[in-house]
Amino acid sequence: MDIQKTLTDLQSQMQQLRDSTQNKLSMVVFSGDLDRLLASFIIANGAVAMGMEVVMFFTFWATPALRDKKKKSKGKDLFGKMFGFMLPKGPSRVTLSKMHMCGMGTSMMKYLMKKKNIQSLDEMISLSAELGVKIYVCELSMDIMGLKTEEMIDYPGIQFVGVAKFLEEAGSSKIQLFI
Repeated sequence: MDIQKTLTDLQSQMQQLRDSTQNKLSMVVFSGDLDRLLASFIIANGAVAMGMEVVMFFTFWATPALRDKKKKSKGKDLFGKMFGFMLPKGPSRVTLSKMHMCGMGTSMMKYLMKKKNIQSLDEMISLSAELGVKIYVCELSMDIMGLKTEEMIDYPGIQFVGVAKFLEEAGSSKIQLFI
């Protein structure tokens, strides 16, 4: 066994990996909790500020946070109507993962954020749009929950995709996160 040849091959493979990764962050946003959504957008906006491309893939419980509270959708089956009723409609309706306390904890958090001049989730989403953060929404999650594309927020370039599209993006990313 030629150790030098093996080492050279490994170094070549590592260089190919480095060459194939881009200065990009790909993030799975799974949670629909206010604190986790805030963290997702803070990280996304921070990464863009550092010159990175950012892709956010919203799936399952995070998906309803992208619903527009003013939009309605027709043609839903019974389960779609039930999910529509039970799930938050938009970023302003999501709650904390811990210490929600029947709304009191979430209200306190929003009050403190405003008092300390920290952007709301709605404002962070708007900033992400201005900065060019890409948002992909999982079609499977939308189908399961009975959500329709016409009830989602207006966001430049929002795409409704399958997991393969996210994996394509993540495969060439320097950083991948799951929140």
